[in-house]
Amino acid sequence: MSLRYAILALLNVEPMTGYDLYKLFGESVGHVWYAPDSQIYPELRKMEKELLVEGEDIAWGKNGTKRRYHVTGAGADAFTGWMNEPMGFSRVRDPAHLRAAYLEWATPEAARAQMRDHIKHNTVLLRQWETKIREIDTGTSAMLNRRLEVTPEPDHHRTSAFKRFAYEGLIARAEAEIAWANRGLRLIEELYAGESATPPGISTPRR
Repeated sequence: MSLRYAILALLNVEPMTGYDLYKLFGESVGHVWYAPDSQIYPELRKMEKELLVEGEDIAWGKNGTKRRYHVTGAGADAFTGWMNEPMGFSRVRDPAHLRAAYLEWATPEAARAQMRDHIKHNTVLLRQWETKIREIDTGTSAMLNRRLEVTPEPDHHRTSAFKRFAYEGLIARAEAEIAWANRGLRLIEELYAGESATPPGISTPRR
């Protein structure tokens, strides 16, 4: 259900087409709520039926049209209500930590590879979040600047500060995952020091 509120967050900045929304997902709310276009377009149509957004056909090319959406009063009220209600937490689905609980079934080489891949993945995320914070600090964040254009000036500082706060949380998460995976690499070396282990469930080939 949070997808519609991510859409409303973007449309509160300015009216957009479904394609505009899809592109901006990758640059903004998509960092915390991934959604492919196969989910965005049906949700937009559903939201229009529920009167949360209103669409209008605009000219596109020589003879074509595209549908552009803007938030209705009901949509703004729904977004405000969602932001002010207690947060419901979803059950966790975490394949990396699930596998970690059963790494004795993997070969030491496979276990090391999983930890290194985890470090690599989270290092990429860490650099991405650090770039976003630099953009906020230097006033070069395109999406934030668009938000500030439609935000009353007295609220500019709060808007920027909360945006930065969100990325600080993502940085802390990535750093913690990198530290955890490095601890995993050390643990693998400790547990398999001086031995060639065959994980349970994997038979040793007969000669």
